[in-house]
Amino acid sequence: MTGLRGKTVLVTGASRGIGAAIARQTADAGASLILHATAEGPAIEDVALERKIPRSRLIFEDLSAPEAGFRLFEKALAAAPRIDAVVNNAGIYVSSGLTAPRAEWRDAWSKTNAVNVQAPADISCAAIAHFRAAGGGVVVNIASRAGHRGDAIDGAAYAASKGAILAMTKTFARALAAENILFYAVAPGWVETRMAPKDVEARRKAVADIPLGRVATPEEVAAMTVFLLSGACASATGATFDINGASYVR
Repeated sequence: MTGLRGKTVLVTGASRGIGAAIARQTADAGASLILHATAEGPAIEDVALERKIPRSRLIFEDLSAPEAGFRLFEKALAAAPRIDAVVNNAGIYVSSGLTAPRAEWRDAWSKTNAVNVQAPADISCAAIAHFRAAGGGVVVNIASRAGHRGDAIDGAAYAASKGAILAMTKTFARALAAENILFYAVAPGWVETRMAPKDVEARRKAVADIPLGRVATPEEVAAMTVFLLSGACASATGATFDINGASYVR
């Protein structure tokens, strides 16, 4: 697939799981990549080596820190004078149990919001300014099924953050489509990553709730993301694409 040849794409959280799969498939589609990870390490280096991405195009930022999203995009622009698309994939899950001590409760919500909402919002803000000067661009936000249907009781902060991403995507899509700035969301259910349930009983319950009979693969999420990045269906801007094996059908 070569639908992204000549395009430069920034992918956050690209060291493993969905982000790494998106990086690989985006590179295979012909794109030039800028990859983000929280810190240096063998995982992101392996992805870069596999797809021959120069080290100058690896960016390291802890997205829980203030202004990290803006710094990340500034570093991306220093690595490549033009960015055509962004994939906001980086995210965290921090348990926000109702019975946790108040300090832990507040910290869970604060950190989740910083990484899952504020950072992608700041990256989007910076990208929009760049896209306006460049004549357009694409943002794909990786959200979650939890943003629609909610999550387990300890996942309230995570679900709320992904619901915010869905609302942000729709808002920017409606406001910016006339400027050729397109926003999409992808909302996976369980995906075969570190966040998928490993406990045998938890795994059985998760799969039993999926009519397709299995959790999704990172490659499936990546395939949808690459399609959206390609611009093959610009009229879908503002839409959310569910990848959950029919476990939540809207």
